[in-house]
Amino acid sequence: MISKPRRLSDVDFTPSGKVFPSPEDWRDQVIYFLLVDRFNNPYIKGEPFKEEPHEEQRDIEERKNWQGGNLRGVMEKLGYIQDLGATAIWLSPVLKNRTESDSYHGYAIQNFLDVDPRFGTLKDLRRLIQAAHKRGMYVILDIVVNHTGDNWYYKGYEQASPPYRDKPYGFGGWRKKKPDKPVRWPDDAVWPEEFQKEDWYKRQGEITDWGDRTQYLNGDFFVLKELDTPGPAVRRALIDVYKWLIAKTDADGFRVDAAKHIETCFFAIFCSAIREYAFFIEKKNFFVFGEVPGEDVLMESYIGPNTPSPSGEFFLGLDSVLDFPLFHVLPDVIKGFRSPDELRERYGKLRGTLSSHGLASRYYVTFLDNHDQTRRFLHNNPYIDQVKQGIGYLLTSLGIPCIYYGTEQGFNGSDYRDEYTKRKDGFSDAFVRECMFGGKWGAFKSVGVDCFNQNHEIYKFVRKVADIRKNEPALRYGRQYFREVSEDGVNFAYPSRHSCSLAYSRILDGDEILVVLNTDVENKRSDYVTVDRNLSPPGKKMKNLLDEDAKPLVIGEIRGRSFVKVDTSPCGIVILKTFEPQKPFSSL
Repeated sequence: MISKPRRLSDVDFTPSGKVFPSPEDWRDQVIYFLLVDRFNNPYIKGEPFKEEPHEEQRDIEERKNWQGGNLRGVMEKLGYIQDLGATAIWLSPVLKNRTESDSYHGYAIQNFLDVDPRFGTLKDLRRLIQAAHKRGMYVILDIVVNHTGDNWYYKGYEQASPPYRDKPYGFGGWRKKKPDKPVRWPDDAVWPEEFQKEDWYKRQGEITDWGDRTQYLNGDFFVLKELDTPGPAVRRALIDVYKWLIAKTDADGFRVDAAKHIETCFFAIFCSAIREYAFFIEKKNFFVFGEVPGEDVLMESYIGPNTPSPSGEFFLGLDSVLDFPLFHVLPDVIKGFRSPDELRERYGKLRGTLSSHGLASRYYVTFLDNHDQTRRFLHNNPYIDQVKQGIGYLLTSLGIPCIYYGTEQGFNGSDYRDEYTKRKDGFSDAFVRECMFGGKWGAFKSVGVDCFNQNHEIYKFVRKVADIRKNEPALRYGRQYFREVSEDGVNFAYPSRHSCSLAYSRILDGDEILVVLNTDVENKRSDYVTVDRNLSPPGKKMKNLLDEDAKPLVIGEIRGRSFVKVDTSPCGIVILKTFEPQKPFSSL
């Protein structure tokens, strides 16, 4: 039986069973990210998914409610996730939130040493992870170190948080079911007990200017209470909490929420301690990546050897970060709203330790959709092949690709921008947090619908490209180079028009794989694309990895360039690999 400790002093860091080894390289993985509450409830079955014209169907108030998705529901759908081609699952936070809270997302933790009963039990979590391990899959847990839930109130501000200021406010009291009684386990205040210290919180009020680094490092994330992460006691407690979580669940990695809101020096110690513990129990490549929205310079300060400790030494911080700069440009380039020049410029900004082409792929988790945006890639987009291009790009370019649940089913939710919502709540990210299983909340025909259709064209495409990635090391570890293109076979240049053939090569040792995307939504294209002259010399051939029946393309030459002429359909994608034709067997 897994115990529920109330104090960190009662915590046992001994693993609960045999430890599952880490992957050799996380670039071998394809991550699938899901919100536990919105993914699957095994006891609720909705109507079968159907390809129909989209209609708005949503109850505005329902979006904040818990929908009933749980850990057993995730375990039931492991086959669905694996068949998609995903090899690792990133779960939204599963630790206990306040019982009266509407934080179905899990980011408002009340007890760092227990699973929220609405998701299941600690035993359920461990069983889920064990089941994934039996399939050769890995599980990444979303963790929170920046703040706790709204577990206490400011003096004089019991119902709402005060605005940010440069010095601490007075502490009011712990939130309790019965205000006139002492703090009671398990639903009052915050747990473990050590977190019931008012000086463990910065107490500087709610952030009012999200662009002010001082505010977003020290202020409260809305009503969630900012921890004093520079404090050694707080840092030690958070290390112990998450060492315990690894010990009791056998998780394979952590995604750190709101990492941008935490001082880099915290991660120098925290990540090093977590990594050491993982090594100690024989998890030698435990993965810790974080959410650092911002430019590359900011993100790099949190990664690997770039992270200074409180003593001024440099430690290994986060292993990787979510690639927000790519997210901010890639969708619009694919849709033809922005020039490919901007995509190339994004890669040109990688510098220092991250500029080593193939090595840079270790440091970035790439994505097309996620839970913190107000609209999905496919919102108001009739060109479903464009989402195939987007996911195809993730699976064939630098980085560790992450697919957000529902994208493979064509989910296209977006903020409901009517006067009611603007007046009451502002813009909401709940509209990209639909139910997959037939729950009561969703946008565009996802209410009451079972959306686990493995025959969906996007699902099948993802599976096919994921298989190619699995079989081609160059797509996982290779250097990446954008390629010049020509319409006439004479004049070559990097494309800058919004509708074009966007081409790039992944190169690893002697292998070259060329990927070409046609960003024109109406017209076929037939363009000449350059390739590496040494690896792909004139006369060699390139085979189409997406279409085994397609005729191999012969590499040509002009003015010292090697090129291949590539035909693409509107919104099409082609993946080509240089190969040596098999010589016929001849007897001696």
